Amino acid sequence: MATSPLISCRQVVKTYRSNKKSVHALRSVSLDIPQGCVFALLGANGAGKTTLSSIIATLAKPTSGDILYKGVSIYHDLADYRRHIGICPQTTGLGDSLTIEQHLFYQGLYYGLSQEASTNRTNELIKQFTLEQYRASKPSELSGGYRQRLVIARSLVHNPELLILDEPTVGLDPHARRNLWDVIRDLRSKGMSIILTTHYLDEAQELADHVCIIDKGQVKTIATPKELMSLHNKQNLEEVFVELMNSSCDASPSGTTNTTKGTNV
Repeated sequence: MATSPLISCRQVVKTYRSNKKSVHALRSVSLDIPQGCVFALLGANGAGKTTLSSIIATLAKPTSGDILYKGVSIYHDLADYRRHIGICPQTTGLGDSLTIEQHLFYQGLYYGLSQEASTNRTNELIKQFTLEQYRASKPSELSGGYRQRLVIARSLVHNPELLILDEPTVGLDPHARRNLWDVIRDLRSKGMSIILTTHYLDEAQELADHVCIIDKGQVKTIATPKELMSLHNKQNLEEVFVELMNSSCDASPSGTTNTTKGTNV
């Protein structure tokens, strides 16, 4: 028996207006994100993927449409919804006035944990993300890969159901990227639902259960990586992506196109 989606986007529109000009970032986007999976948002620069993830993360408001969490609009009680999500932005916002341990501890207090509970959760995350030797270090003393581990750990202090990762491995060397992949796989194995925005197609192919390709503010296709590669007769997801982008270069952005028979998510 299929479980209900964790997140549902319903006819989401986002329009920016400046200098009497309207920019349509999202055009009536509707999709479902299942529970306990990695859901990758892919698209060229300006396609709308970051705008959509920002709306789901409540960092931006839609012009129209709705976001449902377990079937209920998130706008009925935004404060409650925010307790169920963790956000890992591109910009880490890690100041150097606190140690790694303090960053996690005070994040726990911010989310309403008691001092004892926050201490226990801090110790759990330091062990889970292999940060023991850096417990008393400042963020500037960490490598890029370990800073990203800290940012992800910080977003998990309050045990959210949904983790939103915006380009989590950008700028990392290949070894650090692969280590972060292992972290993401481990979180999924524990039942975490993850929205992954990335420009790395190999990353999406390796990690994602479902891939949503957005083009010109619309959902172009949703499917599993294997379904996309099979349908388009390609060896990897990057080749599929390039083909789809090339096919849309001269297409009008009116009306949503779904180019696959992929998984109904």
